[in-house]
Amino acid sequence: MAGLAGRLPLGGGREVALALLSVSRLASGLLPPDSLPAEDRQHRATAARVWLASLALPAALRVPLAKVIDATASGPISTAGALRVVASAAGTYIDGAASLEIQRLVRRLAAIS
Repeated sequence: MAGLAGRLPLGGGREVALALLSVSRLASGLLPPDSLPAEDRQHRATAARVWLASLALPAALRVPLAKVIDATASGPISTAGALRVVASAAGTYIDGAASLEIQRLVRRLAAIS
């Protein structure tokens, strides 16, 4: 996703890629063996919500991205579901490699019991 963001021109597509990269990084904080404590995830989610509000994002992505941020404070299963939704909504903005990266993260999160 970082590669995609680096290749895109300034504006909407790049901001979408950066937002997806950021929410994916938040979600990766749920993955063992380096999963973050709930308190740290909550602090990061709060900061991410503020940052997300500053971006010029398509309306169809703003709510799904915010739901991923909120889900990271809840747990891996809800985060996996929220990431699936945002990946689907962002389909026209991302390339195959970025989509595959999100799908892999979703599978890893969903596998956590």
